[in-house]
Amino acid sequence: MKSLSFTRHRFPADVIRHAVWLYFRFSLSLRDVEELLARRGIEVSYETIRCWTRKFVPQIVRRLKKRRSPPTGGWHLDEMACWIGGRRMYLWRAVDDEGEVLDLVVQRRRDNEAALKLLGPLLRNQPVEPERITTDGLASYGSAMRELGLKHLHRPGRLRENNRVENAHLPIRRRERQQQGFKSQASAQKFLITHAAIYNTFNLQRHLISRPTIRRFRAEANAAWAAATA
Repeated sequence: MKSLSFTRHRFPADVIRHAVWLYFRFSLSLRDVEELLARRGIEVSYETIRCWTRKFVPQIVRRLKKRRSPPTGGWHLDEMACWIGGRRMYLWRAVDDEGEVLDLVVQRRRDNEAALKLLGPLLRNQPVEPERITTDGLASYGSAMRELGLKHLHRPGRLRENNRVENAHLPIRRRERQQQGFKSQASAQKFLITHAAIYNTFNLQRHLISRPTIRRFRAEANAAWAAATA
């Protein structure tokens, strides 16, 4: 795999990697990252950090996705309303039983066509076949499932069982508030795809595992990040 090139940059590669990691790993603004770096004696503007995210993140995301283990066969689908550029839009997301974000798409509607735009790429791009697909009671899911021949896997209207994806919306809500909303549909899609890849890498489920296991998982996540940004 081709290495990331940090040549002709004023700052060392480790500083660039750390700034990008801080911005996407935590609910921080670009100015927050600038302030944290300044606390360590690194004077860099938030606009420079923005340029780093735009330049390096697409390749980092591709590398992180290649290193991920296959998801489970239990998929949960849901859509959440959000305001983007002053317009009400919907973020359609799919996660597995472990909270792994499988795919997402930002759309203006909640109809059958919108459901197909999530399900079509989702089925093509995952290395495993779904064993069950849990959704809320939105009729668009049912019609899309019938069209794709997945009616036998569909489990609609199971709100308690769909808490997995409902809880997975929370980090997005925090980022939405921090950034005071997304500015455009395209920028929201790009940011959220990146956020999902990094969230998957560092999502340790700390409340469910022991401290030694947390340390091992955290070391593995840091190793994956180091390899993706090498």
